[in-house]
Parts: sequence; C-alpha cells; structure tokens
Amino acid sequence: MFGDRSLIHYTPLVTTLVAVVFTVVLWRHWRQKPQARYLFWWMVGVALFGLGTLTEASTTIFGWSEPLFRSWYIAGALLGGAPLAQGTVYLLMKKRTADRLTVAMLTYAAIVAVFVLATPILLDEVEPHRLSGAVMGWQWVRLFSPLLNTYALIFLVGGAGWSAWRYWRRSDRPKSLVKGNALIAVGALLPGIGGSFTRAGHVEVLYVTELLGLTLIWLGYRAMVDVAAVSIHSAQQIAYASEGTSS
Repeated sequence: MFGDRSLIHYTPLVTTLVAVVFTVVLWRHWRQKPQARYLFWWMVGVALFGLGTLTEASTTIFGWSEPLFRSWYIAGALLGGAPLAQGTVYLLMKKRTADRLTVAMLTYAAIVAVFVLATPILLDEVEPHRLSGAVMGWQWVRLFSPLLNTYALIFLVGGAGWSAWRYWRRSDRPKSLVKGNALIAVGALLPGIGGSFTRAGHVEVLYVTELLGLTLIWLGYRAMVDVAAVSIHSAQQIAYASEGTSS
C-alpha cells in the first residue's frame, strides 16, 4: 500500500505507456496509406484512450484536481471508445455515410463536453487519488455518455465480431484474421465492463480492464498486419491493393 493507494492504482501508468507506443505504430501505418481513414481514426482513438489513462495515472501520482477530472471525463468516459469505433465505421460503410456519422458523433461529443466543462464540482465527493463522476454537480450530464458508449459497442465490438464471423465462414478461413478480429472484439468490450463498475464506485476494475482491453486490441491488430489474404472490406481492398495485404 502507498498511503490510500495500492499498486492497482498505478495500472493506468502502464496503460498510458502501451497507448503511446501503439499510437506511434498506428501513425506509422497510417502514414504509409494516408487515404485509409479507418487507420487515422484508430490512431486518434488509441491516442485519446491514452489521454484518459494519463489523467488517471496523474491523479494517482499527484492527487485529484479539477482540470484532470474534466479532462478524464471528456477523454475517457465520453470519448473512450467512440473514435476507435469511427475507424470501424469507415471500414464497414461507404465514405459518405461514415462522414455523416463522424459529423454527428463529433457534434454530439462537443455539446456534451461543454456541459462537462461547465458543471459545478461537489468538493465533498472528491477523493484524493481516485476519479469519479459522482463529483459532478449536474448529474444529468452523465446520462449523455452511454449513447456514445453504445455507439462504440455496436461498431467496434460488433464490427470486429461480425468480421471474425465472416472470415471464419470463408472457405480458406484465414486463422490470423479470425483470431485478430476476435481479440479486438473482446478487448473493446472489456473497458465498457470496467466502466459499469466505475458507476458503482469501483474505479479499480476499470483500471485493470483498460490495460487488458488495449493489450488485446493491439494483439488483434498485430495478428492481422501483413496477412496475405483478401480483405472482406472494400476500404482495405482499395487502400492496400498496391501491397496485396489486408491490414
């Protein structure tokens, strides 16, 4: 134990380091094919995920502060999965549809972020080294985040699961693509489970599921990179036709 903190409270520091390295990997991949918008949004999503865990780690190390809390809620609770899901939207849907959903998602997130920045803080609810939405004076603001979380669940978890099933049904059944998509589906689901525990006051569960979830997503990504198999997604077929890969 470290005062009122335990080792598990330092887990977000490890998650942040993983997110930084993963973001760099995705950035390099995207720079090779800048027309692949799904790679761009996956990169943005992992970067924001890392920003959220950075605020958690900073709170553990330096203590609670209002700027850290508001940043955590916007980057973590509000945008923890939606940008990652937006990458899958560009993978699964036509560009025009994906562009419209991007505008809708960003507009909604911006409006809610204003509420998060404006809400009074209930100082009596503040815990020295833990973050919780219970400190928000306008508790109704917390009702907006489930919509974006559901959006992420449908497209990120659902999209990866659907892709795994499609690849599994193919005659050649590319094992790496089935495994990779399955890992991403499970990894994307874990932080959502942890977030439900946070609402009950158990933020430590979120810390663990964030690390496990991001690690599984990275492992899933690695399993699919440079696989010599034709992608089921037209966006990948177009972006990687010159290289003959499905990643």
